[in-house]
Amino acid sequence: PAMKMQFVRRDHRVKINVGGTLFVTSRKIFDRFPDSLLGSDEKDYFYNAETDEYVFDRDPDIFRYILTYYRTGHLHYPENESVKDYDNELIFFRLMAEDIVGACCRETYMEKKEALEQIESEVATGTGSKEASTLSTVRARLWSILDDPLSGIVAQVAFYVTGSMIVASIVANVVETIWCRNFGGQDEWLRCGDRYRITFSVVEITCVTYFTIEYSLRLFAAPNRREYVKSPLSVIDLVSIVPFYIALCIPENKELNGVFVTLRVFRVFRIFKLSRSSSGMQMLGQTLKACMRDLGFLLFALAMTVVIFATMMYYCERGRPESNFTSIPAGFWYIIVTMTTLGYGDMVPNTIVGMLVTAFCCLSSVVLLTLPVTVIVSNFNAIY
Repeated sequence: PAMKMQFVRRDHRVKINVGGTLFVTSRKIFDRFPDSLLGSDEKDYFYNAETDEYVFDRDPDIFRYILTYYRTGHLHYPENESVKDYDNELIFFRLMAEDIVGACCRETYMEKKEALEQIESEVATGTGSKEASTLSTVRARLWSILDDPLSGIVAQVAFYVTGSMIVASIVANVVETIWCRNFGGQDEWLRCGDRYRITFSVVEITCVTYFTIEYSLRLFAAPNRREYVKSPLSVIDLVSIVPFYIALCIPENKELNGVFVTLRVFRVFRIFKLSRSSSGMQMLGQTLKACMRDLGFLLFALAMTVVIFATMMYYCERGRPESNFTSIPAGFWYIIVTMTTLGYGDMVPNTIVGMLVTAFCCLSSVVLLTLPVTVIVSNFNAIY
């Protein structure tokens, strides 16, 4: 046995049998994690000399993610797996999920873990009447349906219905601004929203009613209602429906026309509801959140650059009767347009010094505007 063990240690490849599924990988990937089971000598207790493999009677589906963590250093949480089973597998292999779960799926993992802990706490403390336990189970099941489309047939149906409502609302919001010909007696053009007012009203009422029911159910089923209300997606849900009810309470007249226009603009925020079902948009949001500090500094530097160049342009062009640089704030627009290489031509320098300052501003913007892209890409690669 000693000779076989030495032979195993000298071999660069290792075979791991997990629940009947064979995984073959390099032994070196485990050396970086000496505190884990596979990185320590304790794994030798599971070695089968006859088959030259380590045998673990564990879940092979979850082990795939554990093996990926050993290879890449990034641990992902499969949304279709039970949090309890997932944690049990990680504990067996001596890995702490809360410390190593990737940013791309940390929020989902923590939400499900909090829901599980809340149910277990209520059962353990015996708030524990049969009715309370049943209510907790209903809430957990409802939250799973609303938040995890892979949890069952009902969850998939709810997912597609919600997506259809979001798309219908966005399409209606866009189409109602198109000009349509009015054939009712006079050959005149009206907005489609005015021409088919009843149709668009029915679509809007149907969508808002559905979004209201969805938000109410999410609020009822959320594992932590306080944290849910403060979450960005909850705020987006609220902003997308509240203006509708505010508009119902305000009489429609010309004096309040600006208020109605402002409330209707808020409907466009419903497009962000798609981020709940899009892993790509969630990853983009997590990327921007991760680089917010760096972007804040770059935006501050960009603002200072705009102020400096606008001040220089004002004093270079001051005194020219045909100059559009009437003040430093008036130069902000020119500098921003110049730095972003748009160049509308509505404001141009008339002096040689002003032209030189503009040229230097263009060259400086090449450096300043590429820095945010570098920061975003590096954070995106880290999260991905």
